[in-house]
Amino acid sequence: MTLDDRTVLVTGGAGFIGSNLANHLAADNDVTVVDDQYLGTPENLDEDVDFVDASVLEDDLPTDVDVVFHLAALSSYAMHEEDPTTGARVNVEGFVNVVEQARQDGCDTVVYASTSSIYGSRTEPSPEDMDVGVDTGYEASKLARERYGEYFANHYDMSMAGMRFFSVYQGYGGAEEHKGEYANVIAQFADDIANGESPVLYGDGTQTRDFTHVSDVVRGLEGAAAAELDGIYNLGTGEAYDFETVVEMINDELGTAVEPEYVENPIPEDVYVHDTCADISKIREAIGWEPEIDFEEGIRRVCAQYAED
Repeated sequence: MTLDDRTVLVTGGAGFIGSNLANHLAADNDVTVVDDQYLGTPENLDEDVDFVDASVLEDDLPTDVDVVFHLAALSSYAMHEEDPTTGARVNVEGFVNVVEQARQDGCDTVVYASTSSIYGSRTEPSPEDMDVGVDTGYEASKLARERYGEYFANHYDMSMAGMRFFSVYQGYGGAEEHKGEYANVIAQFADDIANGESPVLYGDGTQTRDFTHVSDVVRGLEGAAAAELDGIYNLGTGEAYDFETVVEMINDELGTAVEPEYVENPIPEDVYVHDTCADISKIREAIGWEPEIDFEEGIRRVCAQYAED
């Protein structure tokens, strides 16, 4: 399902996922991006995307649109533990501020970013209706966002679709490079190996992630808006790979043999999410969404830029 001839706002739209979404939608829609350039840069955006340098905490945001994609967030464990108050302000108050301004401007379709981290560590596929909890400020802010989404849906009859992302990647050949140390481990591992440096694995490297290519996430976000979905949906693949396997696959693709470096995990074990895996049956049944980029193809795409050098 696609959007056509709509006015669209993407918050955090100069960042990794946001810029991929904004550039994709701009082919057939009037797209505006709001971003304060903390993790994003307008260099990620195509010329036909309107860029507004602003925080989601500001008044008078350009919310007079048909659809809002709210992706702006402080998006890591470290950012929240360094400053929990700012984390809550941006992730929770910023969400409420954007949605309320959109509501007052007559927009009733919002798709927003949540996180798979609230499932905790699980090797079995996680369905949306399972019990969730929070161990970190980041997870607390995203669960709070889901609860406010529920409020806007129930009280104001808005379409509020919360998307729980599972380990989204693209590689440094795309907009992910600007995230640097906050980029997905695939991007970091590939860049290290291509440059002859050992990728750093926390612990023994057996942790697993449901790695999801950003192009599939973009299709899921667009489909959720086009269908005016409401509620919580997983965007993942249903398959998980451990970090050691990821390093092996990148070495195979690049024709290298760079050994990883194992270090003690700097994140406390009792809050570290060791394993993730998505149950995607809900969004499949809702809009027929399926991931199209399998992991082998995803690794090829991440590594392709280095073959061109």
